[in-house]
Amino acid sequence: MIRIVLADDHAIVREGLKRIVGDVADFTVAGEAADGGEVTRVVRELDFDVLVLDLSMPGRSGMELIKLVKADKPKLRVLVLSMHQEMQYAVRAIKAGASGYLTKESAPALLEEAIRKVAGGGAYISAEVAQQLALGAMPGGDASAAPHESLSDREFEVFRLLVAGDAVSDIAAKLHLSVKTVSTHKANLMQKLGLANPTELVRYALKHGLAEPLN
Repeated sequence: MIRIVLADDHAIVREGLKRIVGDVADFTVAGEAADGGEVTRVVRELDFDVLVLDLSMPGRSGMELIKLVKADKPKLRVLVLSMHQEMQYAVRAIKAGASGYLTKESAPALLEEAIRKVAGGGAYISAEVAQQLALGAMPGGDASAAPHESLSDREFEVFRLLVAGDAVSDIAAKLHLSVKTVSTHKANLMQKLGLANPTELVRYALKHGLAEPLN
């Protein structure tokens, strides 16, 4: 039996995932989580095999949450679900410690296969993501990388929230950082991307498929 925890802040998404999982004889839902805080709690309290994790949730989220989960339970397998098709999210998630990356659009058809793959010790990623990871490991392999690929995970998280329309104070609260720290990350990422104002930031995100989808 493969024990699964479903983590997504949208109840309707969790219900959909539970129906898919419920149709598989040797799958069972061991728990659910609606925000980053609940994720860390269920990871500590429950015994299960695979965490199906939405990349964007209230509280601690994204790459930081993956790292926290893996630090607490190194052997736990993490399958990331995301609205983003952009390969950059998948590459960062895998580098943070996830074992697989699946878009919500493809989840209904591929969720069972993805869970089995990561539960069995494998990685569930596209060929493009695998290639990007391999190139990044080679000396000089990232020479043609897009500017946003040079952002640290924290800068990338701040970037994502800025593009979503969050104010610096809101981002500070969400990421449990000081306003000064978030402002510093904002200044650094704007410099790395060569952008001068929020309008250019949004344009850059749209051009590279990094804008948060509306839901």
